[in-house]
Amino acid sequence: MYIGRFAPSPSGPLHMGSLVAALASYLDAKAHNGLWHLRIEDLDTPRCDPKYSSQIQSTLSHHGLCWDGSVLLQSNRLHIYQRNIEEIVSESCGYYCQCTRKMIKDNAGVHPSSCKLNGHKSGAIRFHHFQQISTFTDRFKGNVAMDDSDTLDDFVLLRKDGIVAYNLAVVVDDISQHINHIVRGEDLLTTTPSHLALYKYFNQPAPSYAHFPVLKDHNGLKLSKQNHAPAICNQTPEHNLKLACQFLEIDIQSGQNSINGILNNAIHSWRLKHGLVDG
Repeated sequence: MYIGRFAPSPSGPLHMGSLVAALASYLDAKAHNGLWHLRIEDLDTPRCDPKYSSQIQSTLSHHGLCWDGSVLLQSNRLHIYQRNIEEIVSESCGYYCQCTRKMIKDNAGVHPSSCKLNGHKSGAIRFHHFQQISTFTDRFKGNVAMDDSDTLDDFVLLRKDGIVAYNLAVVVDDISQHINHIVRGEDLLTTTPSHLALYKYFNQPAPSYAHFPVLKDHNGLKLSKQNHAPAICNQTPEHNLKLACQFLEIDIQSGQNSINGILNNAIHSWRLKHGLVDG
């Protein structure tokens, strides 16, 4: 069975770019008659606020994007991530790194490889990329090849401040939730080699990846909380959904003015757009 997910960070309310991401993953799941889970990625405690977790869920509900099962909170799974990190280090697949941002910048954007030989017992913990995976097939983009040294560098599992890194937590959770299809913005495309490396380490099958273009503002910047994108108005869900469908190039028949009507029509259009059997 198809199992997908939407995994926002509660560092602010959902904006239009977030709705596009949620809708794309939702439509793909429902077009495959699959499940769509909601995960709140609230590990970055300096940036996250619990109030936004409930706001995110409320906004999704207002827009008819109902998830299957219970909501998974990453903050409830710290012991699981820690256990995985300890295992990786004990098997010499992870090491402590004390490189500063300046050191990495001075080394062409890649942390000095000598740090893994220094035997540090403090600092960030990085994953040792013994076998880099630089090519993969994307459902929307086709064959993808990565040759950027930073993308293929040994990535962080545990930050210097003790916060579990996104790259580790997202893979551990996707495996735990049996996620086998991931639809997300192309701004996360460069994280895929790191994720594939962890799937290989855990000896688990990698999911199918599909990356779509992200929504940008008039300055060409990705709509994001960091760029102060305005929050979605929950009072105009039909209008918001139609705008998101327009960006995703999903045709909505005229006269579809209810939330259910728009979503059902969008699922049908998504099936046609991506060559799926309707039904």
